[in-house]
Amino acid sequence: MLEFLLQLLGEFLLQVVGEALVELGLHSLAEPFRRPPNPWLAALGYMIFGAVLGGLSLLVLGHHLTPAGPLRWLNLLFTPVAVGALMAAMGAWRARRGEPLLRINHFFYGFLFALSWALVRFFFAR
Repeated sequence: MLEFLLQLLGEFLLQVVGEALVELGLHSLAEPFRRPPNPWLAALGYMIFGAVLGGLSLLVLGHHLTPAGPLRWLNLLFTPVAVGALMAAMGAWRARRGEPLLRINHFFYGFLFALSWALVRFFFAR
């Protein structure tokens, strides 16, 4: 009887934790679009977006574009930095034109988005 109660409690706790993680994930996905967004949840949202799009990119292009070895590691390190810098430059251009900026128009968020995309491709591409 005690074993049955512990199993029920375990299932309950597992579902509560799972539900909390799903809720956090959904909030973090919506956070980049809120005004004013929580910067930590917005960062998590951009990381999730980048990982999802990195996974989807594997369906289109499932192999690595860089050869194995040091070049692949350099690509993992420098490409997100370059993408973050490009997003910051686009943000500066949009700001000069008086257009509204998104969080991804800042280096940090563009970098996180690109890093999560690159990590998915780095580990899961053939």
